[in-house]
Amino acid sequence: MKDRIDEIIKAALLEDIGKGDITTLAIIPENTFGEADFLIKDRGIIAGLDIVEKVFRFVDPKIEFVKYFKDGSQVKPGDIVCSVKGKAASILTVERTALNFFQRMSGIASMTKIIQQKIEHTNAKIVDTRKTAPGLRILDKLAVKLSGYINHRMGLYDMFLIKDNHIAVAGSISKAVSLCKNYRTKNNLTYKIEVETKNIEEVKEAVDCIVDIIMLDNFQISKMKESVQLINGRCKIEASGNVSIDNVTDIAETGVDYISIGALTHSVKALDISLNIKAGS
Repeated sequence: MKDRIDEIIKAALLEDIGKGDITTLAIIPENTFGEADFLIKDRGIIAGLDIVEKVFRFVDPKIEFVKYFKDGSQVKPGDIVCSVKGKAASILTVERTALNFFQRMSGIASMTKIIQQKIEHTNAKIVDTRKTAPGLRILDKLAVKLSGYINHRMGLYDMFLIKDNHIAVAGSISKAVSLCKNYRTKNNLTYKIEVETKNIEEVKEAVDCIVDIIMLDNFQISKMKESVQLINGRCKIEASGNVSIDNVTDIAETGVDYISIGALTHSVKALDISLNIKAGS
């Protein structure tokens, strides 16, 4: 995980800096030092402080980085959450890349928290999906985790998730599950098996197959309640499809265990954070 995060940061810095920050090189003398504060301009949850620090240290290991809050903290306009001190040129060169990571991760964490708070009176938990920014999945999912909640599978490699197209090709849910169980045994794997269902008949078939999780995809609330009663605790239940802040409470109150929401990461609104710098000695 650490190596992958390092690769992402290096790629982001190369993308922005390229052969050099020519504006900063032209204006800022090498021996000019500065201090900068990360200022919160909206209410939310912060996530990614360690990532921000790592971004600065990749460019200048001598940068001083001080945190005043922890990841997962509730913040409000006017809060200074962390600060940096060192060469002004280094701070200015890294500013945008650091903010891009920090704002996106904090936006994801904030939305996750807002939605989870709407279902705190139930046993349901919000989970993320694979609908992440290409190349940024590990950070998008880290933001969800730092907000205090759980991740779904990271990718195609760490869980069997039998979708409708798998079922169409295999011929049935029963056959698809059987093939996954055989593959799991043959390769000495322990990964869970989840099945996507579209209607009550498919739910009945999935239950009979004995799987770990049944996904109710785009079910009406009444059908979701019926499915929860039918499954009756024999496996975990995930609700998915067109989940929003407006209907998440109704979904959670049906008794499902998980509610997956692609919007946590595929259409995140960045938390408004700015970096204010002042020249030092």
